[in-house]
Amino acid sequence: MRLLMGVLGLLCIECQGPKKEKMNVILQGKEVPKPLPATQKRVILFFGNSITAGYQLDMNQAFPAIIKQKIDSLALNYQVINAGLSGETTASGKNRIDWVLRTIPDIFILELGANDGLRGLPLRETHKNLQIIIDKVKLINPEVKIIIAGMEVPPNLGEAYTRQFRNIFSDLSKNNAAVLIPFLLVDVAGRPNLNLTDGIHPTPEGHLLVAELVWETLLPLLELN
Repeated sequence: MRLLMGVLGLLCIECQGPKKEKMNVILQGKEVPKPLPATQKRVILFFGNSITAGYQLDMNQAFPAIIKQKIDSLALNYQVINAGLSGETTASGKNRIDWVLRTIPDIFILELGANDGLRGLPLRETHKNLQIIIDKVKLINPEVKIIIAGMEVPPNLGEAYTRQFRNIFSDLSKNNAAVLIPFLLVDVAGRPNLNLTDGIHPTPEGHLLVAELVWETLLPLLELN
């Protein structure tokens, strides 16, 4: 269990690191920027924290880039955008999503929440923030397909908090007709050979396994023609 705590422990570290008509949408009292010029390719948008960003790795080694390689190898009509940011919480993600939605996604992969759990933030706020993000994505493209990547928190926060945190992702997937990956790091967490020397973030080999898990979920959603 300490290994799980380690895997999650530094997710909050900051590091440097013609399809649809243009529209202006007013959300939460703010004007969403106009989408970028239309492209013939459909868009797969990854939105998450350090796992999505590929902490301490070349971006080409992060699992979204591996997904892109699979897409390109099959000559599918999709572009992949990695909008991961290390240290991201659901609150900061909620504030950043308007800027990211300058490009309208056809498939949206949401990987946020672990940093909230590590900080013991109120679960109601985490759920609310994630729902706001989903609402904004669905408003700008009502036909978007959504994948929610679930995470886990260490048990030191209490059994009730741990269970309720896990349930956030399943509840959101049910309420939004989204596809759920229950635990994104299920094949990687706690395996030293698949994590960096800090014992926390996935190595390139770890990202290969994460990519396989995501690909199994993503492939049925792709339009293959």
